[in-house]
Formats: sequence, structure tokens, C-alpha cells
Amino acid sequence: MSTPSKTSDPSIQNFKAPQVSVVFMGTPEFAATTLASLIAERYNIVGVVTQPDRKSGRKQELTPSAVKALAMKHGLPVFQPERLDKDAIKKLSDWKPDIIVVAAYGRILPKAVLDLPGFGCINVHASILPRWRGASPVANALIAGDTETGITIMELNEGMDTGDIIAVKKLPINPEERANELLDRLAELGAALLIETLPFWITRAITTLPQTEDGVTLCQLIEREDGRIFWNASATEIYNRFRGLHPWPGLFTYWRRDEDGAIRIKLHEIEIQKSLLATQHPVGTVLEIGEKIGIVTGAGVIFPVIIQAEGKAPLTITEFLQGYPDFIGAILI
Repeated sequence: MSTPSKTSDPSIQNFKAPQVSVVFMGTPEFAATTLASLIAERYNIVGVVTQPDRKSGRKQELTPSAVKALAMKHGLPVFQPERLDKDAIKKLSDWKPDIIVVAAYGRILPKAVLDLPGFGCINVHASILPRWRGASPVANALIAGDTETGITIMELNEGMDTGDIIAVKKLPINPEERANELLDRLAELGAALLIETLPFWITRAITTLPQTEDGVTLCQLIEREDGRIFWNASATEIYNRFRGLHPWPGLFTYWRRDEDGAIRIKLHEIEIQKSLLATQHPVGTVLEIGEKIGIVTGAGVIFPVIIQAEGKAPLTITEFLQGYPDFIGAILI
């Protein structure tokens, strides 16, 4: 797909960010990086919308989102509606935004919100659309073994990441990169691309492109149980899932140690070997392979480095074997 074009316009040289009233909508750290760039460029941010405080941590204490914390630090008005109903839309309308900038807000905006600002609602999305439309593009790209991703800035419509493309910048994925690491890089890339693009958008000096329906992929919603390992998959597939689900929910498996039930085992750090000499052992079998402990997969071997039995502390595989010497020879399920 072609990249949207920017046209030369002398008015861009006279563009002053604070003259545009911006409402920002976002929630996690990725979005906070985008908000920080708007603050640094002295945009006139008239309001910030983010998700309500959620319980987190072992104590399950109400915790503000990264966006709320940043907004409060800079004295920006914060609004945390449970839903974008009539009252919420009235609040947004009262702010009289010229443009609404969205980054990982967590909800699809209704038409009544999309119609509020004269310069529309634009979204900073962490994939090269139309690949990985939806809420977890980074995890899905890594699980799929993608070697490239990027940032798409798009004009929002009523669909899920289906609007016209304003700007795109691509980024290679490092072979061992994990979701949190890639997300950090994409956050910086997205913030920089937004600041580069906004003057062209505000002065209507950029031509958008409609998304093609070729190559559309939709994100799988990531849930805790998605970290379950199926050992008939290849070592490469399991390792890509580990990368995509790090740090949450992480990879786990079960060890049926006795008739009383199975122990849930979490793999915090792993290494892989893509091939394995012929073996008669079933997949999921824990073996001594040279000086390492390996687990047989459908193709190749997974080497656990840091491992944790449910209710216990994470341990190196050597430390783990001191407490569970019968782990060698186990068949994980």
C-alpha cells in the first residue's frame, strides 16, 4: 500500500501548536508517551479522557492509568467515564475540541464523538494497517512471527481501525524482542510520527489513503489462558508466543506429579533449539540434553531458564531441580 502524501504548504511554517484545542484519549504507558509529546510541543490540551482507575497489584488497590498520572502531573483536566454515553459526550462537547487525538484508549468511539471536532479524530495505532486491527497488535505480531511492524496514524471512523490512513512508519522487529520492549520502541516512534504529521493535518496539506481489504488481520484478544503451552507446537512457535505474551500473561504448563492433581508451572525465561535429533520421547517430556534441561516440542526443544511452581518463588532451572529432582523425566501437559 502506498504512503499518504504531504503537500508543500507555506502556512505550515507559521503553524503554532497551541492555537489548536486538543482533547487526548488514551490509557496505558504507550498512550502516555504520545500525550507527553503533545505536552512537550506545547499543544493546547483542553482535556484528557482515560479509563477509570482499576484495581491492580497483590493488594488490588485502585490505580490510575499512566495517562491520568501524567495529565495530573501537568495540571490537565481529566475525565474518566465508564462509558461514552450522552453525559460523557456532553462533557467532551463542552471542551470544544478542534481535534481529538486517540492512542490505546480502549473503546471504539461512537459517531457522536467522531463528529465533534472540525479536524476529526485521529488515532496512533501500533501496527501497519490493515494488518492487526484491534486492541493487541504488538502481542499478535510477535506471536505470528512477524519480522516487521510499525505505526499507523489514521482518521477514525465507526469501524475498528478501518479509517483512512494519514501516515505510516515501519519498524523491523528484532528476532528476540519481547512485547514490552517492542511496545516501548513503537511508543516513541508513534509519538514522533504524530508530532511530525499534525502540522500537515491541521493545515489540510496531507492526502489520506483508504485502507485496502487485502491483508486484513484481526487481533486475538489476549487473555490469561493464552499463555498455556501446547507442546505439539514447534519450539519456534512456542518461543514467539513467549515473546508476545511477555510479561503478561506469560507462558505456563502443567505437571501431573501425582494422582492428586497437576502443578501449574510458569516459564519466566526460556531458550530454544529449533531442531532435535530423533527421539522416541513424546512431546512435553523433560530431558537432560547435554548440560541443559530441555523439553521436547513438536519440532525442536525448549530450554527453561527461570521457572516457577505455582505458589513458589521463581528459580533458576538448577535451583528448581534441587527441590523437584523428579522433574527430569516428567511429561508436561
